[in-house]
Amino acid sequence: MKGAYPVFISKTEDGWYYVRIPDFDTGTQGETIADSMEMARDAIGLMGIDMQDDGKEIPKPYSKKIEPEKDDIVTLVDIDFSEYRKKNDNKAVKKNCTIPYWMSVEADKIGVNYSRILQDALSNLLGMRGAKG
Repeated sequence: MKGAYPVFISKTEDGWYYVRIPDFDTGTQGETIADSMEMARDAIGLMGIDMQDDGKEIPKPYSKKIEPEKDDIVTLVDIDFSEYRKKNDNKAVKKNCTIPYWMSVEADKIGVNYSRILQDALSNLLGMRGAKG
């Protein structure tokens, strides 16, 4: 799912930028406007994939109407939750597989990295060429 969520950015007294993300009832901050937008994308992405994992529906953009403050910068932050998950949800999980004994002996002789082979094969099968895990 892709979306572009409205965010309100305001400069703080200490020179940082605070970002309100109404659709997710959260906020974040950054040192610059660009950094704060990236932090907002990260907050939206993390919250979105957590919601998906919990079986909850991700809020649609503009699901909450909040008026900006006088000096707020109002902008959109785009996110593709599928791509975000691929890039950021790379925790390793253990899977067992069975191969013939003779194959194991031959593969061990040449130092095969079984995990890498399996990841490459699955990436190819799933059409994710060049994916890094």
